[in-house]
Amino acid sequence: MSGFVFSEKPIRIQSGEGISLYAEDGTEYLDFGASYAVAATGHCHPKVVEAVQKQAGELLYVQGSYPVAARTELYEKLATLAPGDVSNVWLCNSGTEANEAAMKFARSATGRSKIVATKRGFHGRTLGALAMTWKQKYKKPFEPLAGGVEFVSYGDAEELADAVDDDTAAVFLEPVQGEGGVHPADTDYLQSAREITEETGAALVFDEIQTGVGRTGTLWACEAAGVTPDILTTAKGIASGLPLGATLCADWIAEECGDHGSTFSGGPVVCAAANATLDIVVEEDLPTHAGDVGAYLAESLETATEERDLPVRDVRGQGLMLGIEVKRGSNRILRDLALSEQILALPAGRSVVRLLPPLIVEQDDADRFVEAFTEVLG
Repeated sequence: MSGFVFSEKPIRIQSGEGISLYAEDGTEYLDFGASYAVAATGHCHPKVVEAVQKQAGELLYVQGSYPVAARTELYEKLATLAPGDVSNVWLCNSGTEANEAAMKFARSATGRSKIVATKRGFHGRTLGALAMTWKQKYKKPFEPLAGGVEFVSYGDAEELADAVDDDTAAVFLEPVQGEGGVHPADTDYLQSAREITEETGAALVFDEIQTGVGRTGTLWACEAAGVTPDILTTAKGIASGLPLGATLCADWIAEECGDHGSTFSGGPVVCAAANATLDIVVEEDLPTHAGDVGAYLAESLETATEERDLPVRDVRGQGLMLGIEVKRGSNRILRDLALSEQILALPAGRSVVRLLPPLIVEQDDADRFVEAFTEVLG
């Protein structure tokens, strides 16, 4: 059953460098998907590769109860970079595990069980995170799932206020919905969510699995709205391709988070990769770069598609997390981009082409994408 979760593409990838992937036959592909935002610093960034090789030569793994320099450094780095006071760090292996931990921590800290999540939201594929995920195609084969989850419309503060009550442990929100079609939340909505949860004693959880580590123009997407959650989860681009997730918590959550653990929590090699990744992101100010290039790309797409009267309904997103809503199937467009133009991108449902290029992408690369995209659509 090897590989049964994924439908394999007709391209066998052999290597990668920067924003490019190379197939076994030598064909170069411009990577505008970054494997769902994972390759944040580009493929095989020299500083990340060097950090991984050095750590692998010293210590591959030791359990989390023994202090290790790479793990301790990452704890401190994330605590320093965390928004507001969300500075207590739990490390794991993926985004869905980070959300599972957030779910457990919120229930333990509040003594409540109800979770409020949003329609179109996606939080992972394990049974707990899946219960907070909206789309039925992900959930139906695996029911019954964890209970106590109520869904509300994304962006509707009044509906959210009606749903959150004295039984609510947490509200889970993506500042920008990714899998759900690339829908950014209004600042007013996120601020309302903060007020609603504070009034009721529920935890506000921001799922920044995809938006975090600079993708949307700030290090964390919530910073642009000036809203600090009680729990923030992140993964994807945090270790440039090595499997790592993190759950960041405020003190009141951490003090009552309950007993939780993971054998592979914070392995030295992945921590070394994450330390190098965060250093690159901060030192090269990649969040600002992502905001600038993302705005340029979005404007260029809007101009080009309008000038050629192409079947595009909307271009939306933040920074280098963009969705192009088209009037015909996104999968056909993605296939033609890959096979005809050697450009890789992603779907977000049947009608949205999702762009999540490495944060090091430049305006020339954006121009190449716009030219190829309009050619395929035209």
